Amino acid sequence: MSQRARILLVEDDRALTELLVEELEAEGWIVDAQTSAEQALEIIDDFEPDLVISDLQLPGMDGLELLEEIRARHVPPAVLMISAWGTVERAVRSLKAGADNFLTKPLDMDHFLLSVERAIKHRQLQDEVQRFRKLLGANSFHGMLGSSRVMRVLFDRIRQVARADGPVLVGGESGAGKDLVARAVHAESPRSGKPFLAVNCAAIPAELMESEFFGHAEGAFTGADRPRRGLFREADGGTLFLDEIGEMPLALQARLLRALQDGSIRPVGAEREHRVDVRLVAATNRELDEQVKEGRFREDLYYRLEAFQLEVPPLRDRGEDLEMLTMQFVGRFAAASQRPAASLSNAALAAIRDYDWPGNVRELSNAMERAVTFCEGREIDVVHLPERLQKAPAGAESGELGEDALSTLLSAEDILPTLNELRRQYVHHVLERVEGNKRRAAALLGVGRRTLYRWLEDEVSEEAD
Repeated sequence: MSQRARILLVEDDRALTELLVEELEAEGWIVDAQTSAEQALEIIDDFEPDLVISDLQLPGMDGLELLEEIRARHVPPAVLMISAWGTVERAVRSLKAGADNFLTKPLDMDHFLLSVERAIKHRQLQDEVQRFRKLLGANSFHGMLGSSRVMRVLFDRIRQVARADGPVLVGGESGAGKDLVARAVHAESPRSGKPFLAVNCAAIPAELMESEFFGHAEGAFTGADRPRRGLFREADGGTLFLDEIGEMPLALQARLLRALQDGSIRPVGAEREHRVDVRLVAATNRELDEQVKEGRFREDLYYRLEAFQLEVPPLRDRGEDLEMLTMQFVGRFAAASQRPAASLSNAALAAIRDYDWPGNVRELSNAMERAVTFCEGREIDVVHLPERLQKAPAGAESGELGEDALSTLLSAEDILPTLNELRRQYVHHVLERVEGNKRRAAALLGVGRRTLYRWLEDEVSEEAD
């Protein structure tokens, strides 16, 4: 996590307190130690801990009473209970009261630190979920998310266009969310209580389009054993959304234009016309004006559609929306698979930000579905993303220095560094990369934590000499 976690330790054994504070601070966490529950409650609001570690047996108010006070708060921290009297009954009571874990003394330090790390990550994940829920609520517009300037402008334009009643042409790249814009126009309009029908023109065979849109009479053609109302009559009073309208054949475009101009349609094989009141929203990822020039789209229909135009910005132009959308998809797919939502590592977020997203929001959704599926832990990393996103600079997460850094390290004119000096600089390089987390640094260096501590202690001793 990028922010250093804050831990409140409540323990009346002074020797154990000193040991735990030393171990916790060595991991990079901020620690405040108190000897009683009463003292802890006095400072907890100002200190705002992510985790409270409390002995069960304390002078005055005991650990369970402290736990009850903590859980009554609006945003309680995680709680880890410890006790020298580790009975099953005590553990069950603590966990039922809301503790995240229960450990017995004497503490196995590796297990203790791992439990602390898990509790903190779980708490920070909960905070992140709450933060994004607030963000989603504040920045949601009929299923679309966005706080970027370009999206706020689009939302305003949708509200304005929705008040009119003429056709709307929605442009934008594939996967940008044109269907959501069409639904938002309908939802903001006086027609919101009437039907909204959507159809993809590219998905309907050309020979069936006329019947699909305008219906047919019984016996109008082979296989027409019963009459069909068609999309225009089904959407009467509401909105009809035609996606990929550029794929519509020219012959059908003429009939569509007439329906827009006078509200009259004639089903295939029928003798009389029907009046319909439908607002048309059309979408395309093609340049319709170019298709007009090439004779593949009717000029008169184009001018009828383009009176109200809305352009959906590509994801690469939506800067600050990217992380919000990412977390929304992670939460959605985690819930669908009945798993807790994972956080994203700094490297994964960097890879997501650096990618151009040619497939826009749809591509991002697919990428996050893959990441959630392959992530078995609590943190999505670069390896869980599609291969095209896995382009992080070498050494960014592995702790490797890379050629440029190593060249700088060896750039002294006449004096080559000793092996100890190389090791010292490399250790500090890795510690900086992992923001002071010694457990993670030791893992990246391929040594035990005690070895890392000894190296750092030797360095302090050398400086003292």
